Amino acid sequence: MANGPASGNDRDVWITGIGLVSSLGEGRSAHLAALDGDSTAQVDTDTFAPYPVHPAVPLDWSKQIPKKADQRQMENWQKLGVYAAGLALEDAGLARDSELRRTVQMIVAAGGGERDYAVDGQILSGIGKAENAEAFLNERLMSDLRPTLFLAQLSNLLAGNIAIVQGVTGASRTFMGEEQAGVDAVRIAHARIAAGQGDIFLVGGSYNAERPDALLIYELGGYLWKEHFASVWDRPGEGGGFILGSGAAFLVFEARAHAEARGAKALAVLRGVSSDHTRRHPGSVGVSVEKLWEQSGKAFRGIGGAVLSGATGVAGVTEEERGSLTKLVPGIPVHATGDMFGHTLEAQFPLGLALATAAVEAGRLHQAVVTSVGHKRGEGLALVEAAPNGG
Repeated sequence: MANGPASGNDRDVWITGIGLVSSLGEGRSAHLAALDGDSTAQVDTDTFAPYPVHPAVPLDWSKQIPKKADQRQMENWQKLGVYAAGLALEDAGLARDSELRRTVQMIVAAGGGERDYAVDGQILSGIGKAENAEAFLNERLMSDLRPTLFLAQLSNLLAGNIAIVQGVTGASRTFMGEEQAGVDAVRIAHARIAAGQGDIFLVGGSYNAERPDALLIYELGGYLWKEHFASVWDRPGEGGGFILGSGAAFLVFEARAHAEARGAKALAVLRGVSSDHTRRHPGSVGVSVEKLWEQSGKAFRGIGGAVLSGATGVAGVTEEERGSLTKLVPGIPVHATGDMFGHTLEAQFPLGLALATAAVEAGRLHQAVVTSVGHKRGEGLALVEAAPNGG
C-alpha cells in the first residue's frame, strides 16, 4: 500500500507542527542534538535490571494538561501523548484557535493501558500450582479484575483525552498493532489529505516503557536486550533485541491550500508513505524495504539527505534492513532512532518522522527517509523533504 510522491499542488501534505517528548527531553533542540551526535542516550540500567530502559524526561504536566483532575485519571502513556499533542498544536499555531481545533481530525497509534500488577502477580504465582490451569485463570480474571481497569486500558482513551484537554474534536480513529500502527496512522492521514477527504490532521502516538508488564511481554517473546547499552546495529551479533523507551510524538498534517489560507508555514513536506506486511522468512524484509523504497523513496536524491531508521536491533530483520539501505543509498548516513531514545513501538515511526521534520526545518537535511521494520511484523517508509521556499 502506498501513497506516492506529489509535487506542487494544493493537496500536497505539509507538516505544520510537531510535538516531541522522549528520554532526550522535550522539543526540537534536544532531539537534534542527538541526531548530530552531540548528546548521550539516557538509559536507566538499574530500575528494571537486567533490562535497560530509556525513561521519559520529567515533565511539568500542567503546561499541557492544566487540570489536576485530568492528570490523575490518565496513566503515563496517555499523559505523554496528550502533552506531545499539545506541543504539536502550539507549534502549528492552533493552540489559541478553538474554532479550527474543532475541525482537526485525529489518527492515533496506541497500545493498551497499564495493568493491575498485584493481580497479575497472584495469577502468575498460582497458575503453576492449580489443578486446572485454565479454570484457575478464568476464575481469577472474572473475580479479581475491576471493570474500570478495562476502561483505563482502552487504546482509544488517548484520542479521547486529547479531545477533552486540547479541544480537538473532529473525527478520530485509533490504530493498535505495535510499530505498524504508527506507520498506518501516518499513511492514512497522508492519503486522506491527498484525496481531499480532510484538510488538517493530528497524527501520532505514545508509549510508556517504564512498566513491568511491558517488559514481561517482550521478554517472554525473547525480544529484549539485557544489561549493557549497545547500538541497534551491533546487537544482532550478540543475539539481538531492543531497549524499550518512553516517549510520544504528534504531527499536524495539512493540505497545502488549507495551510496557505490561514497563513501557516510548512516545516517540511511529506512526499510519500508506504506500508507492507510481508510474510516473514529469510530475505523477505530486504525485499520489502526495496519495494517500499520504489513506491515512496525513489525521489530521494541522496546529497544532503539521510535515513532515519526505526530498526529494533532484533536479529535477522535488522541486518536485512541495513543491507538493503546500504545497497539503495550507498554512503548516505543511516541513523538508528533506537540508539537515541530507545524503541517506542506504536510511537516509533511518528517519533522518527517528527525528528526528520525538525532536521529538515533546521536545514540539517534537505530530505530524509524514515523507515520502520517491526520486530515481528510490518514494514513502512516515508519521504520528507524541505518545503519549497521555506514553506
